Amino acid sequence: MSKTAPGVRYAEVERETKETRVQVVIDLDGGTRRDILTGVGFFDHMLAQLAFHGQFDVGISAEGDLEIDDHHTVEDVGIVLGQAIRQALDIDSSIVRYGSNATPMDEALVLVALDISGRGLLVFDVEFKRESIGELSTECIREFVRALTTHAGITLHIKKLAGDNDHHVCEALFKGLGRALFEATRKVDRKGSSSTKGKID
Repeated sequence: MSKTAPGVRYAEVERETKETRVQVVIDLDGGTRRDILTGVGFFDHMLAQLAFHGQFDVGISAEGDLEIDDHHTVEDVGIVLGQAIRQALDIDSSIVRYGSNATPMDEALVLVALDISGRGLLVFDVEFKRESIGELSTECIREFVRALTTHAGITLHIKKLAGDNDHHVCEALFKGLGRALFEATRKVDRKGSSSTKGKID
């Protein structure tokens, strides 16, 4: 189930399965409100970093089978957040479309480059030493980003350039992704589509 507001870069999306129930509200032109509760504390912290550096308002509520593990919850949040981003963006509107940065967090440095292409693709070159950071399984970080890019229609490259502390690497990753999303989703005064094909897909 989803709801969008015409003329406003805003969307509400809900997804319910036997494993999870996820609700996301997003306003790409907000930037001050973050209400996030997934039941996975470190994941909530990373999502807040993503929204803060992406400068968008977001509400994320998730109930999942955490008694099993965090996989379904983290992946499904990625699915629904990706769908909300895609719906909030007018995919044929004039936006910058591309965003990239190298984001440091102490000794860690992560490169993020993305294209809001309409085609979901992830190239993920990040290795973690730990199995989990807090309650978040490090293997689920890739699953979250993969789900988000697939459902948002984003081509995304993420590469760890440096870093020994997994917490720092993960934080640089989420901050960098937020910064790249902010850059790519800015409106530009350009006639026609953001693609020479006339349509992003």
